[in-house]
Amino acid sequence: MTRPVSELEISNQQARRIILQLQGLCQAPHMGFGPTGLQEMIRQLGFVQLDSIQWVERAHHMILFARNQTYRPKHLKKLHEEDKYLFENWTHDASVIPSEFFPYWQHKFDRSKEGLTKKFVAWQGDQCLDTCASLLERVNRDGQLMSRDLEKPKDQPKGMWQWHDSKAALEFLWRTGEICIGAREGFQKVYQPIEQGIPVEFFNRSVSRDEFVDWACRSALDRLGFGTASDISRFWELISIAEARDWVDAQGHNSLTSVNVAGWKKQKSAELFARPDIATITAELSDPPKRIRTLSPFDPVIRDRKRLQWLFGYEYRIEIYVPEKKRVWGYYVFPLLEGDRLIGRIDMRANRKAGRLDIKKLWLEPGIRMSDARRARLNSELTRQTRLTSMSHVNWLDGSVP
Repeated sequence: MTRPVSELEISNQQARRIILQLQGLCQAPHMGFGPTGLQEMIRQLGFVQLDSIQWVERAHHMILFARNQTYRPKHLKKLHEEDKYLFENWTHDASVIPSEFFPYWQHKFDRSKEGLTKKFVAWQGDQCLDTCASLLERVNRDGQLMSRDLEKPKDQPKGMWQWHDSKAALEFLWRTGEICIGAREGFQKVYQPIEQGIPVEFFNRSVSRDEFVDWACRSALDRLGFGTASDISRFWELISIAEARDWVDAQGHNSLTSVNVAGWKKQKSAELFARPDIATITAELSDPPKRIRTLSPFDPVIRDRKRLQWLFGYEYRIEIYVPEKKRVWGYYVFPLLEGDRLIGRIDMRANRKAGRLDIKKLWLEPGIRMSDARRARLNSELTRQTRLTSMSHVNWLDGSVP
């Protein structure tokens, strides 16, 4: 692969602001936007990762709320379940994705089916494919199905549906594009025939292999701003690194440019590929809002931990699966963004039984002090979080209000 020769120098602050702008965090977060604005935001992001944990609020709601405080979960539900603007499937994890991108996922289904089938058979046994065929027929016949519908009554004869086998089969059918998730009840998946979940103009559209690879690379770089072939490949998890490298090598000056991006403080700068309009984007950067915002651990800005540390000087990992005695921070700790800097992290939880937002601990990054202005911004953000979660007030558990 041809190494880029720098045509533009991008400072670290400019690089951080480019990322925040492309990821929707430079827009005015208090301006009402409704379902249409939400639709545009999700398209800008590309996808929004889903997560079932509701420590404060579920990840997808926190990701969208961080960008616009007028966001309401009911708007996301409408876009997905009623308007069919979104479909659920897999990027690097389960996500909601604009339905207009569905033709490209058809290639993902084709590419992943063989490998997923081998894993599924190794896990569940040869009979699992018969289970899949029977369940696919049932979903197509009945119109929808939930895994709880397959629970085995105590008096059910041996050899009929077993809940765990069938639930795995439903997941396999979903991951391979045979069925879709048409709705959620609570956070339980409602499976439907695939053609019912995708608007016909996208369901019937097909793209060639070359169109698929070009879109996967170009659309990834549009959202990353700059990166390596590996970064491009990992964004959607649709193509291999080798395919991204070949795509980069095939691009001319009008399709790609090269930049030297400065890392955080003592981090090394890097020669990277960039979207062709990167100079214009850099010249027209706006200041991000000064307010403090809570980011989900699954926010796209912090998803790539290595890139996060290089650009923002911020080390982060989620410690859900780390034994309590070995945790550095806590079970579920949220990064805090102020302007274009990650200034700290906070351990908090929505105590739904008591109706309050419990704050266990706050950590500020080295060199960050709690000024009066910063304290006011933090308190305003915590108040916004109570509104998102319908909690009545903020409660500092140790009484140490900053």
